Amino acid sequence: LKIEDTQPETHAFPWFGMDIGGTLVKLVYFEPVDITAEEEQEEVENLKSIRRYLTSNVAYGKTGVRDVHLELRNLTMCGRTGNLHFIRFPTQAMPRFIQMGRDKNFSSLHTTLCATGGGAYKFENDFRTMADLELLKLDELDCLIRGLLYIDRVGFNGHPECYYFQNPSDPNSCVKKPCNLDNHFPMLLVNIGSGVSILAVYSENNYKRVTGTSLGGGTFLGLCCLLTGCETFEEALEMASKGDSTNVDKLVKDIYGGDYERFGLQGSAVASSFGHMMCKEKRDSISKEDLARATLITITNNIGSIARMCAVNEKIERVVFVGNFLRINTVSTKLLAYAMDFWSKGQLRALFLEHEGYFGAVGALMELLKTSEDL
Repeated sequence: LKIEDTQPETHAFPWFGMDIGGTLVKLVYFEPVDITAEEEQEEVENLKSIRRYLTSNVAYGKTGVRDVHLELRNLTMCGRTGNLHFIRFPTQAMPRFIQMGRDKNFSSLHTTLCATGGGAYKFENDFRTMADLELLKLDELDCLIRGLLYIDRVGFNGHPECYYFQNPSDPNSCVKKPCNLDNHFPMLLVNIGSGVSILAVYSENNYKRVTGTSLGGGTFLGLCCLLTGCETFEEALEMASKGDSTNVDKLVKDIYGGDYERFGLQGSAVASSFGHMMCKEKRDSISKEDLARATLITITNNIGSIARMCAVNEKIERVVFVGNFLRINTVSTKLLAYAMDFWSKGQLRALFLEHEGYFGAVGALMELLKTSEDL
């Protein structure tokens, strides 16, 4: 037995965490920047090629994207210093990703691939048969909470990870403000992906799934594709940003002629989502942009309403919204902030996080490195 064999071994590179969702695959990759000359020499060619491929590109194939603006630089994990990269691609491209794993001979690196999300189960057999890779499958809600708490703790390159909107009720003075997510617990965590899960979190290891709704980001995109002929989330949001949902939705003032004062309902509040669409003249006069906007408002309002009721029921005042539905989606983040503030009479503040949909993947990476005491 050689002496070095008895030393505790840091997990072999490459370090990945994967979250395979219903719509998107999220991948985090730790790129070591403290590689010694000796390590450089010993590093096998396909490990080098993986590192070069991931860090020198911002796009992969037609649909893979590295979110460069989210990169965490000079992070110390397991005693190693490096950069954490955030990559996403559509789940429907999964077979091509597995094929790439085979082409780059990933299985020869003898690393564990930690994966969470429903796809860790759905694609497990494909990884095994196509790329000779075993997945270590992890619970997605465990990973979500662990990853969120870790990223919040290390911060976003010297800035807070968390933010909120000041003056959410006034569109003219509503501004994004960084904040610290101090005293995390209890918090209501609203995870908006293809569908929505709502968790009451009391500590890192003590949480419950309160409820959820099937009307989430997948619903928004699916309905937009049907109603407008768009193809992508980006396209749907672009259309929504130009539309007027009041051409599609029936408002309180359309029914009352003004406010419903007794119960504090403003005339501008939505009384019936898509309510104007029962009228042929209205249907003939609306644009695709109006339909996209109304779809976005409908889904967002429903999520906000359920989240508020959960917060009241669970007696939790800190409501944190995460998930890729919120990516590049300021319409929804501001609307959620407004809804929480308005309906709770200022008691509830909606909080958001910069790395929105990546926390599950980060949690999976942390599971890979769990043997280290540095985390």
